[in-house]
Amino acid sequence: MFHSTDYDKLQQIMQESPEKSELLSRLLESHRMDISTISHEIRNPLTLVYSTLQLIESQHPEVLSFDHWSELHQDIEYMTQLLEELSSYNNGERLNTRLTDMNTYLKVLSLSFASSIIDTDIEFSSEIRPDLPSMLIDPVKLKQALLNLLRNARDAVLNSDASSRPSIRLTACTEKMVLKITISDTGCGIPADEISSIFEPFITHKPDGTGLGLPITRRVIQAHGGSVKVSSVPGDGTEFTILLPVQENTQ
Repeated sequence: MFHSTDYDKLQQIMQESPEKSELLSRLLESHRMDISTISHEIRNPLTLVYSTLQLIESQHPEVLSFDHWSELHQDIEYMTQLLEELSSYNNGERLNTRLTDMNTYLKVLSLSFASSIIDTDIEFSSEIRPDLPSMLIDPVKLKQALLNLLRNARDAVLNSDASSRPSIRLTACTEKMVLKITISDTGCGIPADEISSIFEPFITHKPDGTGLGLPITRRVIQAHGGSVKVSSVPGDGTEFTILLPVQENTQ
């Protein structure tokens, strides 16, 4: 399977000539179609398996007390999640853009995330500049990308041994026709030897992770013409910085 760095190299080659661009575009499209077909073909029988388990439970409630029955459910849910994220990763470059007021968009997203952690002791704050422009974005995919980062921050602070109150902060401003979004936390941080691989598919250091959350985020951000960078200090926290170009014709 291609790594994110391989895609970067292919994009550079595609810019060298129209012929190379057309050939590699067909190759990448074929690659995406293969993954989509495989994912679809696996998801259908998996759905049937899950439905069968529910039918067994309704007819024989005693199975709920069987050893490993709950683990079986968890395994199926994990496979379903993996297929969904694989599909998201595979289609991360396909955008359905529309002109969006970024100030309102980011405020709504922040409120949504804040409501999801209301039962925790996490302190969440945001600073979204009122002068943010309207931009052509895919609101669904960009929301997924940003929520991936916010949820990672949530997991990081909940797993931190720091004595201070766990906190997450989101800021957004524009600098020289670039929308800059930062998401920082006071969590456990990322070891230096893991930083270079966190955006690679299927590499995860979470016991229940798929290794696709951050690669999806990176692919979606890059499809918008932007970039995402990370800085982290183990035991002190992590900060992700997203840079998205502001289109001149939307100003």
